[in-house]
Amino acid sequence: MRQRFSPAQLLASTSLVAALAMGLGGCTAMSKLSDVTGSIGQKAEAAPADPARAVDVYGERYRANPKDAEAALGYGQALRANGQRAQAAAVLEQATIANPGNKALLAQYGRALADNGNFQQAFDVLSKAHAPDNPDWRLLSVQGTALDQMGRHEEARSYYASALKIMPGDPGVLSNLGLSYMLTRELPKAEEVLRQAYASPRASSRVRQNLGLVVGLQGRFAEAEAIVKSDLPPDQAAANVAYLKDMLNRNDAPRGTSKRTPVASLNQPD
Repeated sequence: MRQRFSPAQLLASTSLVAALAMGLGGCTAMSKLSDVTGSIGQKAEAAPADPARAVDVYGERYRANPKDAEAALGYGQALRANGQRAQAAAVLEQATIANPGNKALLAQYGRALADNGNFQQAFDVLSKAHAPDNPDWRLLSVQGTALDQMGRHEEARSYYASALKIMPGDPGVLSNLGLSYMLTRELPKAEEVLRQAYASPRASSRVRQNLGLVVGLQGRFAEAEAIVKSDLPPDQAAANVAYLKDMLNRNDAPRGTSKRTPVASLNQPD
């Protein structure tokens, strides 16, 4: 019988994952605003690079007219990027009420719900953000991560498969699929999929992190160490190796002891 990681164990690793993501220099906070800046017109060009400042700028626009969908979208996404997850969900919830049927708002609200661990609600909201006859592969992948977080791994993989039909070889979706296999301890399969993701020129640092973790979980630490520190400055490489050791040590803790399962973050592409 395959060992499964529980959703509670998965959630417990979030803070460690966030710390590593910062060390990797992967998805920065402002990179998460990229999908917003394309939707709110020329005003977005003046958005500050500092996430906290972005919250102030978008927040001022939102407070001037809370029913403005574009202002709410920018503010909600800025809050998410700044780590203010609960407030982001609240802002986006009110915006979806004021603008029923706005798919861009529904998409961001669903992501914010997933940020906060409301996975079933996130899945349901995201289902309304795109249509079966015109699915958004990014949202399919996010829905897959929500299902994985709820332990519904086979369903999750069907969503990743649908996303990959639309966007073949996307490293973010492949990374999520690989982690789905890791959650059910199908480590060779997880490694196979993650190596496909890692081979993509579009692979992010998070893919490197995930591959290194899966290799390490199979007992090949020297190889895992080489993966997580490859082509990185010495300080980042050292941070990645330290993280990898910590996560693997947690996995090796004796049964019954307090530990957090070494689970890298499931991607939620924006």
